[in-house]
Amino acid sequence: MNDDVRNIVLGVMATAISGGFGWFSRTYLWRRALRRKQAFFGLPTGSDCLFVVNRQMGGTDSSLHRNDAFALLEISSLIRDCGANVQIVTHDAARQGFGERAEFCVGGPVSNSRTTAHLASLLPGVRVDVSTEPGPDRGAIGVGGETYRWERGVAEYVLLARLVTQRGTRPVFLVSGQTANSNQAGARYLARNHRELERKYGDDSFCVLLRVVNSDAYGPDVTELVGDVTRAARTPVAAAA
Repeated sequence: MNDDVRNIVLGVMATAISGGFGWFSRTYLWRRALRRKQAFFGLPTGSDCLFVVNRQMGGTDSSLHRNDAFALLEISSLIRDCGANVQIVTHDAARQGFGERAEFCVGGPVSNSRTTAHLASLLPGVRVDVSTEPGPDRGAIGVGGETYRWERGVAEYVLLARLVTQRGTRPVFLVSGQTANSNQAGARYLARNHRELERKYGDDSFCVLLRVVNSDAYGPDVTELVGDVTRAARTPVAAAA
């Protein structure tokens, strides 16, 4: 074997080794990221989860707003990526506890009775004005001594929470917005920022408040973080006072 042939053989071997190592590294990193994603959402491969849908505000019990349907699609892609199975139920048919399987609950207490139960049980420091009459406080979210009012087309607020009752149980993800548009914005924020949320909170519960800006122009696309309200949201109002 002359020097040219030997150099060619060595080059091919080096390329194969380098390619194999790169493939192994990419596969390892992908699997590690998938495991972390599955742990954060409580969705191991082949597991079941519950998706609780609300009704359209002002509509019939069976109607679903288009933006809420888009929120369902946003979260369904996360569930599919984790290799889990989803059962979709309406808010008034979800008569079961939480912790045995992951749950995604979308919609504020006006349109979702399951949200009402979760707020009372898991986020007792949150108050939502559920009045149906027009007024400045309609749909307003109160938490931590502050009131966040819905300004049509200008500012909409949504609570995004990951809630666990004890270690080892599956989480409840709550997306409680003032409008269907803010529900979709909350679901989209979760889909886009779950890695940052996982790095910050790990397996712990959290509750953050988001603001959807100028929805008349941007729809659910421009969303900003108002702040972490976990402590205030989990402290009963009477105790906080």
